[in-house]
Amino acid sequence: MAREPDLPDPASRGREQAHSPGMPWRDRLSTSWASPRQLGARVAVAVAAVLVAGVPFCLLLLFVQTHWGPLLEVDDSARDGLHGYALAHPLFVTLMRLASDSGSATAWQVVTVLLAGFLLWRRRVRLALFVVVTIAGSSLVNSLVKASVNRARPVVDHPLLHEPGQSFPSGHAQAAAAGYAVLLVLVLPHLNRVGRRVAGTVAVLMVAAIGFSRVALAAHYVSDVVAAYLLGLAWVAVMAAVFQVWRHGTPYTRASEPAPQAAQGGRPA
Repeated sequence: MAREPDLPDPASRGREQAHSPGMPWRDRLSTSWASPRQLGARVAVAVAAVLVAGVPFCLLLLFVQTHWGPLLEVDDSARDGLHGYALAHPLFVTLMRLASDSGSATAWQVVTVLLAGFLLWRRRVRLALFVVVTIAGSSLVNSLVKASVNRARPVVDHPLLHEPGQSFPSGHAQAAAAGYAVLLVLVLPHLNRVGRRVAGTVAVLMVAAIGFSRVALAAHYVSDVVAAYLLGLAWVAVMAAVFQVWRHGTPYTRASEPAPQAAQGGRPA
C-alpha cells in the first residue's frame, strides 16, 4: 500500500504565505505578528535589549546626578562649539530647526493617530494599541524621568530656542528613538532585504539628525540625547515583549472573525 505524502504544517504554510513577496500589503499586515515558536526567542531578545540599553542609561543618570567631571566637560564643549557655529551660520540653524520640528510632540501625535487609525481600519486592534501605548507611554516615561532628575537646560548667550521644562533626557530624541523603532517593528517583517536596509538606514539617520539638532540648538546636552536614545529603545523593547506575550497568550483574529484561511493552510482571506 502506497504511503500517503506528509502534509505540511498548517501554521508553517500560513507563515510562509504571510512573508510571500507577492502577497498584498493588506493581507501581510493581517497575518500573525510572530509564530508561537518565535515567541520565546523574541522575548529573550527584548530582555537583552532592555539590559543593553538600560545599563548605560543608569550609568549616565548616575554621572549626571553626581556631576561627574568628564561628562560635564563633554557636554559643555559640545554645547559651546555647536552653538558658536550655529550663530555664525544661519542656514545651519534653519536646517537644525527643521530637523528638530520633525521630531516634535505634535509631529509624533499626528503619526500615532494616522498609524493607529490605519491599523484599526485593518482590524488590527492589538497592533494599534501597541503603537499608541508605546509611543504615548514613552512620552509619559520621559516626563517622569525629567521631573525626577530635574536637570536644568543649557544656558548660552543669544539662545536660539526658549524651551520650557527640564533637560534630562531629551524628549525629542526619545520620541524619535521610540517612534522610529515602532515603525521598524511594524514594517520590517514585510520588506525584502534591500527594503529593510533602506528603512533601517533612514530611521537611524532621522533619529541621529533629530538628536543632533537638539544639541546644536542648545536645547539639550549630549548626555541628554544619548540617555533619551537608550531609554526610548529600552521602553520599546519592554512593550514589544509585553505585547508578544499578550498576543500569543490569547490567540487573536481579525475583529473576532474566524481565523484567516492562511492559518488553516489555505490562501489568506
